[in-house]
This record gives sequence, structure tokens and C-alpha cells, in this order.
Amino acid sequence: MMTTIETVLLVEDNADDEELTRLAFEENAIGAELVVVRDGPEALEYLFCSGRYAGRKDSPLPRLVLLDIKLPKVGGHEVLDSIRADERTRRLPVVMMTTSSEARDRQDSDRLGADGFLRKSVDFPSFSAALRQVVLAWLPAAAH
Repeated sequence: MMTTIETVLLVEDNADDEELTRLAFEENAIGAELVVVRDGPEALEYLFCSGRYAGRKDSPLPRLVLLDIKLPKVGGHEVLDSIRADERTRRLPVVMMTTSSEARDRQDSDRLGADGFLRKSVDFPSFSAALRQVVLAWLPAAAH
């Protein structure tokens, strides 16, 4: 029997934050494929199998979306709103990520239906531990 590797979609425009997330996945031996897109429109194309991702129509949705709030073109909250507004993605777990400590970011994320909130930290051990908890809450089989 072949097992399917779960996919986590990371929507992140900052290369340093992407690398920290990749390192945290490795450090925690998270057995999921990390797919990275760079902005809001690309995230929506990926999720709705349109534009440059039209060829993934038969592919399953990711099991989890890690969504940066501050994105170019279309912001993270707008992407979350689009995800929640569509029947195909309404129940998709979305965890918002930010370096901001503004309470409004969290309030807006909660109001729009985010499943979680992760503060990106310059303290890698803290970020790695927090990311592990978030991912494993949604993908318990990804732990090795």
C-alpha cells in the first residue's frame, strides 16, 4: 500500500522566513511536503487550480495553509477571506503567520475564520517549537 505525503502550502514572500520554516520542518522531522508560493494571487491560483496551476485540477488540496499576513498584491487576510468564501476550501485549515505584534492582526484573522495564529520569531528554537505544535495539530501523522 502506497502512502500519500501530505502537503502544507506556505504562502510567504520573504526568502528568510521561508528558509526558517523549511529548517523548522527539517528539525522537527515533519513528514509533509512544503509547497511555497510567493504572493496572494499565486496562493489563490494554487488552491483553485487556475492560471499557472490549472494542471493540478486532479490534485488534492493541501492539508494545511501557513499564510503570511503581509503579502504583496493581495494580502493574507484577503486570501483567507477568499478561502472561506468558497465551498471547496471553506474548511481548509489556515494558520496565519506574522512578525507583527499588533493585536488587530490577530483580531482580523480570528474574525475572518483563521484556525490558528503563529508569530514568526527571530528566536529560531521558539519558532520551531511553535510551528511543530501548529503543524502536528492538523497533521498528526506527519510526526516522525
